Amino acid sequence: MNTDGSGEGPGMPDMTSALEYWPSPPPWGWVADDLDRLPSEGPNGEPDFFKHVELIDGALLFMSPQKRFHERMIRGLTNRLNAISPPDLVAVQQMDVKLGHRTRPCPDVVIIDAQAADDDDRTYYLPAEVRLAVEVVSPESEERDRKVKPLRYAEAGIPHFWRVEQGEGTPVVYVYELDPATGVYALTGIHHGAFQVRVPFEISIDLGDLPR
Repeated sequence: MNTDGSGEGPGMPDMTSALEYWPSPPPWGWVADDLDRLPSEGPNGEPDFFKHVELIDGALLFMSPQKRFHERMIRGLTNRLNAISPPDLVAVQQMDVKLGHRTRPCPDVVIIDAQAADDDDRTYYLPAEVRLAVEVVSPESEERDRKVKPLRYAEAGIPHFWRVEQGEGTPVVYVYELDPATGVYALTGIHHGAFQVRVPFEISIDLGDLPR
């Protein structure tokens, strides 16, 4: 669903034309709104081919199958954050955030304004609606989650970012806050086990107590 009024303009090629160039991108490039128009099947009839894709700097990225750690962290953090969040905020998992015309990642967890969460037709949120973005790192996403995505989230003005990694079998949470003077994230803490933070609201989480 479009929330910013953008869409296909006059003369914009349709998705069928774009997929004729597959696996190369179309000459005019992929844009964020294309993710709402991709077919359910792949160019050769593959089922659910485009089910889990992101757009980063104009490139379509396919997400790999989740490991158990990845699934457990996403589910556990979403449930815990919703249990303690104030009424005006909601935690949702694996929903796109449209950062720009050619960048639309899918964070593992986001905390968003409750008003935005109430719209069940939404397919993405805008940076102004996001208070916290969380990425759970997997081997194939390590470079993106450590370097590329935090940079793009900060440029879009998302005030808080967490990166969750598996350290020797246990979760580690790296907590960042946007520095308004520089427009980049500053590391405010590295947390093992139980931790507390005061922003974007009072949060207390025991990583070892998340549901398995």
